[in-house]
Formats: sequence, C-alpha cells, structure tokens
Amino acid sequence: MISPKMVAAHTGHSSASAEWIICLDKRPAERSGEDVDIILARLKRVKAFERFHPSLLQQICLCGYYECLERGVTLYRQGDIGTSWYAVLSGSLDVKVSETANHQDAVTICTLGIGTAFGESILDNTPRHATIVTCEFSELLRIDQREFKSLWEKYRQCMAGLLAPSYGVMESGGPSPDRMPDKENISNDSFGSISKHLNKVPSEKIMRAGKVLRDAILSRAPHIIRDRKYHLKTYRQCCVGTELVDWQMQQSSCVHSRIQAVGMWQVLLEEGVLNHVDQELTFQDKYLFYRFLDDEQEDAPLPTEEEARERDEELQETLLLLSQIGPDAHMRMILRKQPGQRTTDDLEIIYEELLHIKALSHLSTTVSANSVTFIIHSRPVYMFNQGEEGTSWYIILKGSVNVVIYGKGVVCTLHEGDDFGKLALVNDAPRAASIVLREDNCHFLRVDKEDFNRILKDVEANTVRLKEHYQDVLVLEKSPSSNSQTSTHGSTTTTTSSHYKYTVMSGTPEKILEHFLEMMRLDSHFNESDPALDDFVLMHCVFIPNSQLCPVLMASQGSEQERLDYTLNNKRRVIRLVLQWASVHGDHLQEEDASLAFLEEFFVSVSDDARVIPALKDQLPKLAKIVKNNSDDARSSQPKHKVLLRQFSMGDEKLQKRQAIKSNDEILFKVYCSDHTYTTIRVPMAASVREVISAVADKLGSAEDLLLVNLSSAGDKVVLKPNDISVFSTLSINGRLFVCPRDQLDSLTPLPEQEGPSTGSMGSFELMSSKDLAYQMTLYDWELFHCVHEHELIYYTFGRKNFKKTTANMDLFLRRFNEIQLWVITEICLCAQLSKRVQLLKKFIKIAAHCKEYKNLNSFFAIIMGMSTAAVSRLSQTWEKLPSKFKKFYSEFESLMDPSRNHRAYRLTVAKLDPPIIPFMPLLIKDMTFTHDGNKTFIDSLVNFEKMRMIANTVRIVRYCRSLPFSAEPSQTSKNHLDVRSYVRQLTVIDNQRTLSQFSHRLEPRRT
Repeated sequence: MISPKMVAAHTGHSSASAEWIICLDKRPAERSGEDVDIILARLKRVKAFERFHPSLLQQICLCGYYECLERGVTLYRQGDIGTSWYAVLSGSLDVKVSETANHQDAVTICTLGIGTAFGESILDNTPRHATIVTCEFSELLRIDQREFKSLWEKYRQCMAGLLAPSYGVMESGGPSPDRMPDKENISNDSFGSISKHLNKVPSEKIMRAGKVLRDAILSRAPHIIRDRKYHLKTYRQCCVGTELVDWQMQQSSCVHSRIQAVGMWQVLLEEGVLNHVDQELTFQDKYLFYRFLDDEQEDAPLPTEEEARERDEELQETLLLLSQIGPDAHMRMILRKQPGQRTTDDLEIIYEELLHIKALSHLSTTVSANSVTFIIHSRPVYMFNQGEEGTSWYIILKGSVNVVIYGKGVVCTLHEGDDFGKLALVNDAPRAASIVLREDNCHFLRVDKEDFNRILKDVEANTVRLKEHYQDVLVLEKSPSSNSQTSTHGSTTTTTSSHYKYTVMSGTPEKILEHFLEMMRLDSHFNESDPALDDFVLMHCVFIPNSQLCPVLMASQGSEQERLDYTLNNKRRVIRLVLQWASVHGDHLQEEDASLAFLEEFFVSVSDDARVIPALKDQLPKLAKIVKNNSDDARSSQPKHKVLLRQFSMGDEKLQKRQAIKSNDEILFKVYCSDHTYTTIRVPMAASVREVISAVADKLGSAEDLLLVNLSSAGDKVVLKPNDISVFSTLSINGRLFVCPRDQLDSLTPLPEQEGPSTGSMGSFELMSSKDLAYQMTLYDWELFHCVHEHELIYYTFGRKNFKKTTANMDLFLRRFNEIQLWVITEICLCAQLSKRVQLLKKFIKIAAHCKEYKNLNSFFAIIMGMSTAAVSRLSQTWEKLPSKFKKFYSEFESLMDPSRNHRAYRLTVAKLDPPIIPFMPLLIKDMTFTHDGNKTFIDSLVNFEKMRMIANTVRIVRYCRSLPFSAEPSQTSKNHLDVRSYVRQLTVIDNQRTLSQFSHRLEPRRT
C-alpha cells in the first residue's frame, strides 16, 4: 500500500488532488461507491479513456491499480510473459527493441506519452514484444490479466481502437499485421477499416452535440424527423440530407455554406451519432435518409420541456463546436472516396489543403491537383521496416513519426507537412530506415509507386525546355487551355492560339522577361490586370534589380532595321511593361537615381520614336505624367529629407496622420549607454548597424570597439550584427537600443521607463464608447496598413539586408498588433478589483465585435489573442463572473483563431468580405515565409518563377484588401472623439511577460 505522504511526495500534488490515488490504491473489494466516483472523475480526463463507455470506465475504476515509477525503471523486458496491461497517466516511457537476445543491443523505437496504453500481449499469453523503460517519473494505471481479459470480452468493440498493435522485431520479411494494405487490396481494406472506425463508441462531446441538434429539430422543426416511404419501404423517424443542411444554415451565422454544413453533419456520422439508413459512410446534401442514434430504438422518448429549453440554450455552442471540427471531417470524407467519385468541389477543397503542405509546395499547380487522387490512411504502428522494398511515398497530414535506423535508434522525428519514403522510390532501393508512429491517430496522404512514377513522367512530358549553348534558359509547363488568360488559381500563364497554355516555371531573368513581352496581349486595356506580367513586376527585385532591369528594357525596344510592324508592337509591349513597373514601384522609384534617369531616358527615346512611328503618340501622355510626377517629387525631397521623431511610439507625432517611411528618410533616435545616459543620432532609416555605431562613436568621441544591443524590458540582450539594417523599427514595444564595449555587455540593465505603466487606464477609457474606440483604432490601423508598400512584404520575407531597403512601415504595422494584444493583457492584469475586471472583459469583447464589423481583423485578432494568453485566461474567478452572452461571443470569436487546416476558419471568413479590409497580417507573413522556406529561389541557376508566383499571389491579397479606401463613419460623432483618438494612438503597455504573469498571480493566486 502507498501512504498518502508517499503519494504527495511523488506527485507534488495537494492532498485533494492525490485523493483519487489513495482510492485507487485500495483493494478492489474495499472501494466504496464514493471511491469509484473520485477515480472516475480523474480517469475521464485521461486521453486514453475519453472515448470509453461510462460503464466500462466504472469497471476499470473497480479493478485498476495505481503505479508510480521513478526515471530509468524497467517495467518489463522483451521476451517476458506479461501479467498486466498499462495506461500512461503522466510521464513517458521508451519502447526498446532488440534483434538479438542481448538487451544491451536494444534501440529505442518510440516513446509512449500520456494517454497511450500498452501490454495487450496478455490477451494471448505471447511474450512481450519490447522492453519498456521510464524516461521520467511516470504514473500508470495497471489492470491484471484476468480482469483485463474479462473487460476485453465484454467491451471488445470500444477497447479495440485503444490497443497498440505488437511492436515486433524489425524484420525485413513478410508484412506485419500493422502494415498498410497493398495497393491491390486497398479498396476493401481501407474502407473496411473506415467502417470499423465509424462504428466506435461516440465521444461524450459529440454524443451530447447529437442530442442537442435532435432535440432542437424536434422543438423548432418537428416535421424534419418523421417516417418516410421510398420504393414501397417505410423508414422510421428519418431526416433528409438536404433538409438537415437547410435547417442548420438557418440556425447560426457561423455556418457560411452548404459545404461547411455537410462537414458538420459528417462529424456526427463518423461517430455514429447520425447514421445513413443503408450504412453509407459519407453525409451528402441529397435526398438521402439519415437517422439520429436516439431514434434507432423503438418509441424513442421526446425531450421534456426542461430538456428542450436546455438544448435550445446549448444550440449555438454546439453549432460552433461542429463548425470548428467539421472541416477535418469533410476532408476525411473526401479522401475516403475513390478518385473517380470526387467532384470538382472536392478537388478544389483538397487543392486548397495541398497548397499548404510543405512536401507538395514545390510541385506545380497541375501536379498538385493530380496528387489529390491518392489515399489517406491512419493509425498503423510501423509504416514500414528498414530493408523492405519501397512501395509508397507518404506525407504527414496530422501527427508525427520517428525515423529509426537499426543500431542507432531514433535518428529524427517528422511532423505535420513532412514526407518520407520518396528516396526508395526514386532510387529503386530498399528502405533506409524504419518509420514508427510517435502518437495515436496520425493521418497520412499516400502516393503509391505506380502513381509516383506517373507524376514524374507527366511532369517531364508536359515540360518545354528552351536551350542555348546546350543549357536550359527557359522552362515552361504545358497544360490544356481554358481559353482564358488565367487558371482557376491565378496561375502565371499566357495563352497562345493553340489549345495549350504555357506557364513559366523557371528561367534566366532575361529570358523570362523576353517571354512575357512576346506573349503580352496588346488588345487588352492597360487597366486589365495581367497576372503573368504582374508576377514579374512585383517579384523582379528578387532576381533582377532595377539597376539591371532598366538597361535590359532599353535594349528590348528593337532596332530601326527591323520591320516596322514588329518594331511598333515590340515598343508598345515594352511601354506597357514600363507603365506597370512604375505603377507598382510608386514612390520607391524616387529612392533610386538610376531608375529616375531610366524613366527620363526612356521617355525621350519613345518621343523620338513617335516622330517616325506616329502610332506611338497615344502612349506619350501616360508616360509623360509618370516621369513628371516622379521627377518633381524627387527634386522636392532632395534638399531636405523628412525627419522622423524619436522612437515611433512616443510623442505628439503619433497624433498626426501617418506618412509612409522611405529608406532615405532620416530619423532622430536615442541610443543609451550602460549608465543610462543617452546620445541622439540622426541617420537614414536604412542605415546599417555599422553606420549607427559609427554615428554614436562620433557623438561620444569614443575610439573603442562598440556593440549595438537591443535590450528588452525583461533584460534580454540581442547583439545586432554589423550588416543588419533599419533596426530602429524592429525593437519591441518597450525595447531600447544600447551601445557599449563588449566587456560591459553583462552590466546592461533596462531603463525604468521600459517597465511600462504601474496602474491601468480603465478610468480613462471606460467612459469611451466601445464603437468609438474600435472606429478610432481602425482609422489608425488603416493609416499604418496603407503606408506598407507591396515590396516591403517581399523585403521582409527575403531579408531586407539583401535589398538594403527599410521595412519600417511593415514593422510598425506588425508592432501595432503586439501593442494592442499587450494593451488588453496590461489593462486586465493591472485591474485589482474583480468586478472591474469583468467589466474590462466585456469591454474588450465589445471592442473586438466592432472591429470585426469594421473589417479590422488585425485588431480583432490582437484583442482576442490578448484575452486568450495565459496571464488572462487563467483568471478563472473573473471568467466565471462573465455573463453567458459574452462567453458565447468570445467562444465564437476564438473559433476564428482555430489554426487547424491552415487557419481555414479565418480564411473562409475573409473570403466573404469585400474591401476595404485590414487583414490579420501575421498570417500573411507566415504564408509568405512558408513559401520562401519551402522552395529554392534558384534551381540549377535558373529563377524558380513558380515560387515567385506563389509569393506574388499573397501580395495581391494585400492589394485587394486596399483596393477601396476606408470610409466608414461612426454611428454618431461623440463629444470626446478627440480624446478617444489620442488614447488609441498612445497606448502604454507592459511587454515583459514575466511581469504580467506575476501581476496575474497576485490577482488570483493559484488554487490548491
């Protein structure tokens, strides 16, 4: 027996939390009903048991035992005859396998974490397949063999999904029972496993959701559930698929489309809470009959008035829950279909998913779409063993796997988006490693060898290569033409008179430019967007800067010896490209003397040509206007650059309308020394760290080797590299720049002002209207967003030091997101009075709602993410007092932050909005970074233009969001609108997470 003191010493829990352990440590015959209830409450929180039927859990509470083991304890060895089954309650255990009788040769093939179970070899008395050793202090639930066999016989169906298949020795021989089915058996095997999956005992959460929906239908639209006849046969108490979708769309604003509603009903179908009358595995928006689980029994009871009232109150939360998990269920439903059964909508959905899978991001649009015809599998233990023949390529959609090499153990771990198994297919060689699941319920996309080879052949067959001197200079992909200039997904394409279109995949910069000029349509209006040309104009700075592009454009106009009609068309194409180039660059052209000189030279050249070719005269006015505007603006800004005041976050300049910051603008900036004295320097925004240090050294008269340090309010120090540029706008909200010799680095301490406010500002803004606050926040955010040049997104993604350009406007807009998030946390953590904190939560939820109305998604997300941080979300007493109406609003808002399926909830919401929109900028940056990191910029010395196209598509989202000006008016002009405007532009925050956490714990100490 384990004493209470011993339990407390091991677990570190209070006596209250250890009570269940004391109950579980009693002999089964001595456990009272109260003991069982206490144990049951604890086991319900264990992942391994969350799908167990309550009666099964009760039996486990009666026969299970508690075990606690220190780190490094061997629970049992490979080859032992087992006597018990185990489930992991806390800690983790290594699974070690040896191919010899010597335990010293054992290698770790995986680690079992909380919620996993093992030891099922006791069912047939076979020897243990592996050695189990604790990695850390671990708590286990143990069930002896006799009791486990008894439970297995009675509850086999719902326990089967929990049991891990045998680990086995890493053999290269025949297939193990855990293996995936061969391709020829795929149809029967995979769908058989699906059927088994669908027949499992429903989780408590989804069972409840089904009851809520059924009772709501019976209460609001009882005609939907009734007996129905079809082909002389009567189906009891059924619903029709289309009617269920219609009803659901009428109930909540969170259901945006019929496709989304189908996914939500599919959740219930997968768990067996809703069933097709002929046991079909997919929910369809058709005249098909479905029946709720409660209606399967004869004379199912109708809900009482009280139950109907309760269900009605829960309906919105239930629909919100299903809307969050519905997309995953819908995706699984599509992937279970045979390739030939998938509709165009199905392929569109899968295509959107594949766009964001790292392993497929380098494939072209066509190949990615073809790849979706393959099959997803889940839950084998061994995917394949080292030395086996390679038959498939796998991509991880969900979960993680260990890569195990015999003699070395686990060499690495692969996660969502990673792929494996490709090498053996390409080289036609045996598997170089074994792949073992790290966790339960992993999902994979699988491409079989035959299909993999077909993809490679299709790619090569549809690839057109232009060579010069035996080297590729332009690579195009041929695909069937749809008689339009762009494909469904905005591909960079150009059409020809034939039945094919050619998409630029890669090439030298000059050949890519030459191709776009040749394919340019002169019959279209200038304002009509040409995505192919736009991709080039947006992205050329990555591979051919203006200093190189301008001479090429001058040379591309053709010579006088060429035929007149050819020369005319050629010059018109170049003029159109130059006009689009100047339009996209905008004011940035004024920062480059070479670009301004080119514009003037190009205008003179076209003017001269127009005397010989009168047809060119109609192009001159537009060109003249662009040249004049840029030349005049450049001359007016040359005598004196605009001076930016101080730290971007202090002073009255924030009350002025924001102006775009340019690389050659100058800034007055304080740089501090270790004794907290400072010097003010004046340097260009794009100055390098080396130039900043030089300016500081000149002011200080110092000859020492100095470091420039970014010092945060928490005391964290980052020594900036000499080649870093435009570092002023990259500081955290309360961060400061310090300069010091290397030997003084450790002595640097934050300034007192960096700590932030000591009291909240609720007294100021609680009297301000939530709508006014949201309106003024949106006005300021729009100013910041509007200042961000499209090229700044590219500089930010590829690294501004590679372009020697500032991204200050982008930095300030991103910093605004952090500022609002920290403002929410700061105000709540500095509010000592519980009732006032509840009012604050309500206020922030209202402000977020109004920001959403104004389509200011950046501030909307900042507020909601601020409320969901640990320092705020842990304030349980505060949240408990929040009215249920506000809790529902918050839950709905929080669901839009759901990151699953690549933030599908957010993307669906944005897709339905018209401009102007202030988007959630951190997600756009993440998308661009994902594309950049997952794809090479150059392939075999050629520009990877497919990568350029994907990044340009994201930049165009920003362009679309700003395609109309922000002109929303507040509902009424408030008397204190100037105070509101001043307040939202000068927020003061604490940005030290440790300080915020300490304030939070003082407000509501941790409960014991």
